[in-house]
Amino acid sequence: MRIGYTLMTEQAGPNDLVRFAAGAERAGFDFEVMSDHYSPWLDEQGHAPYAWAVLGAVTQVTERAELMTYVTCPTMRYHPAVVAQKAATVQALSGGRFTLGLGAGENLNEHVIGRGWPPANVRHEMLSEAVQIISGLFDGGYFDYDGKHFRVDSAKLWDLPEKRTPIGVAVSGSQSVRRFAPVADAMIAVEPKAELSQEWDATKLGGAPSRKIGQLPVSWGTDRDAAVKRAHEQFRWFAGGWKVNAELPGPAGFAGATQFVREDDVAGSIPCGPDAEPIAEAVREFEKAGFTDVALVQIGGDQQEDFLDFAEKELLPALRG
Repeated sequence: MRIGYTLMTEQAGPNDLVRFAAGAERAGFDFEVMSDHYSPWLDEQGHAPYAWAVLGAVTQVTERAELMTYVTCPTMRYHPAVVAQKAATVQALSGGRFTLGLGAGENLNEHVIGRGWPPANVRHEMLSEAVQIISGLFDGGYFDYDGKHFRVDSAKLWDLPEKRTPIGVAVSGSQSVRRFAPVADAMIAVEPKAELSQEWDATKLGGAPSRKIGQLPVSWGTDRDAAVKRAHEQFRWFAGGWKVNAELPGPAGFAGATQFVREDDVAGSIPCGPDAEPIAEAVREFEKAGFTDVALVQIGGDQQEDFLDFAEKELLPALRG
């Protein structure tokens, strides 16, 4: 299993994220994923730089680690033709190390353009059209598209990378698996559900196993009580589940929705404290569910250097052992 590191734009500014990216590669992480947000989940997180500008800088301070968006919504804030251009550029800058992770988005980030927030079935229709457009532009040459939600008029990517950019799509159930497994290179999911992995591989064209990428929040720290408190302060939004998280419009909404989430609730679902074994146990759940990759999220923008040192010396050797 490949172990990744999350560059979480909601909890650190652009310069720190670039520094953390270089540190994560030195620590030995296999790949690095970056969230793409216009707002943090909670005010306590306090950041939301433009992910694509940061990714460009990250390509220049890393050499080995694969890079990925986790995930970009290519339907409202960004037109899919523009996402294709951005992805091709990052792929070229990184020397072929980039995977474009896509998802149907959250109201939190997409409402800012003032178009309202469509229901889930419409969002999946939009994402499906977006994947068609991006894939068509990755094929090269001029591309036109006339769909229910998007139009493209004589678009062309003038700087296509030598290596085609793989596309991963975030899924949460059978409907999204059936829609996107035939057209995507990798599956993205945040819960270790074996049924997702099995259905994804069964639905893939040719039925071949493919990359399946999960994500795991952790709150490492030498003081477990402080680590639990930090996880509750900055990550209690995680308790709502994605059906809820996709609908709330801003940090105030998440603060209100999670006002009764207790520290014990958070500690019960997120590994907290100084030990590697609880993290390893949570990673094994993804492995047993058929995932090939897991990206860790260390909670707390001011906690990254110590976590990376711990990861290099203890955590990554334990996970790989």
